[in-house]
Amino acid sequence: MSLLIARLTTEPAPLAWLERQPWHPWLVVGLVSMGAFIGQLDATIVQLALPTLGHYFEASLQHVSWIALSYLAAFVAFLPVFGRLCEMFGRKTLYILGYLIFIAGSALCGFASSFEQLVIFRFMQGMGGSLLGANSISILVKTVSPAQRGRALGWFAAAQAVGMSAGPALGGLVLATLGWQWIFWLTVPFGALAVLLGWLALPRSIGTQPDHTFDWGGALMIGPALILIVAVLNHVSNWGLSSPVTLGSLAMAALLLVLLVRRERIFAAPLIDPALFRSLAFCSAAVGVALGYSLLFGMFFLMSFAQGHGFSEPPATAGLHLAIIPVAIGLTAPFSNTVKERLGGRWVGLAGMALSFMAVALLFSTLGRVEDHRLFDGIAYALFGVGLGLFIAPNNQVAIAAVTPALSGPAGSLLNLLRALGTSLGVAGGATMLAMNLESPDGVSHAWLSSSGADMLIAVRHSLPLLGAIAVLAGMAAWYAARKVESLGKPSKAMLRA
Repeated sequence: MSLLIARLTTEPAPLAWLERQPWHPWLVVGLVSMGAFIGQLDATIVQLALPTLGHYFEASLQHVSWIALSYLAAFVAFLPVFGRLCEMFGRKTLYILGYLIFIAGSALCGFASSFEQLVIFRFMQGMGGSLLGANSISILVKTVSPAQRGRALGWFAAAQAVGMSAGPALGGLVLATLGWQWIFWLTVPFGALAVLLGWLALPRSIGTQPDHTFDWGGALMIGPALILIVAVLNHVSNWGLSSPVTLGSLAMAALLLVLLVRRERIFAAPLIDPALFRSLAFCSAAVGVALGYSLLFGMFFLMSFAQGHGFSEPPATAGLHLAIIPVAIGLTAPFSNTVKERLGGRWVGLAGMALSFMAVALLFSTLGRVEDHRLFDGIAYALFGVGLGLFIAPNNQVAIAAVTPALSGPAGSLLNLLRALGTSLGVAGGATMLAMNLESPDGVSHAWLSSSGADMLIAVRHSLPLLGAIAVLAGMAAWYAARKVESLGKPSKAMLRA
């Protein structure tokens, strides 16, 4: 163990010539932004490919959803663990290792010959993605000067937006021309380039704490608890709400979470700082983060099946349609702060979710019921993306503003975890609702592979109220959090009278 620690803490130095260049920090920004691009590209490209992969492997809805969920489950389970290990042993070596694991998993996914192999390799991909996610922002912040930090974070966010926007369109083109294997192989050359650049350009970590203790007990509790929750939500339609498997899994998850909370309160270096949960404003905004991403990826899941199976559209066409959502998010998000200043902090998130709710209502009214569905789908997707673009950044700002500066780092890490968890819940919830709505009136569940396009559209339409409910809850959570933060920033009536 001591030899392993020594190797982890002895990071390779960057190329001296590169480090002397005035543009070296921006090379590092570009490197971590490439990781952000790859992560979002993979997330959206796989969502579009789920119907194609389901047909290829003849998988049920609950099973095909695990192609997305296995990656997300690994990301969620390992993120707090890797985040702490990187603080202890340094970020450069582990960041490069994350890229190596990710591209190895990506390559193996393309060679998978069975559904089970694909799920296992996707889990491996998720482990690599978790190592990247645990490091990227910290590397960026510690590399650029405080004066340039806002600009650097803007480039990082832009890379995420471009990756998310390119995923559906690029995925549709790849599926139509090269085959599903290439949606995984596509990221391999980017990752290989990032490994080389990372070795040559990333600075050595400073401020590592190899002598600090690691919360192994917490690590063994948090991952299984979150995976059990996602599994129950994904399979409840065929397990049954009152079945022993469902109740036993929920009981085990609850027990693990209770034990985790008790342990984190007394452990000197917890994976998740319990002080974060003392702020109701932060808790509410954090719930909004999870619900916002659940809404986004629930929509991606349902409409991928509506476009691909319901309307029988070619992957390239379906991808272009779904790309409207992330493009609208990317175009709206930079102006969300301006809208926030005009409407007020507590109303911008509510307004954003109101627009997303209207989009869901429009889809519910028109999906499978009108001739020119592309026009109405496109309007709904644009409205949905604009709503999320107005919601995400202001709600994140509220979450960070709700905690003290000393807790901003742990708060950011927890928000990353909740984004991934929300994505998992959106995919699992969408799969469960779709499977339940494909049941015949006599309660017999029909495989989606044998369902007609009309039946699929009806099932998707009847699943949309779940997204409407999520939008309402997310809007309420954001409104309450912003209201609490505003009230904390104002003097009380007693202080004014004094």
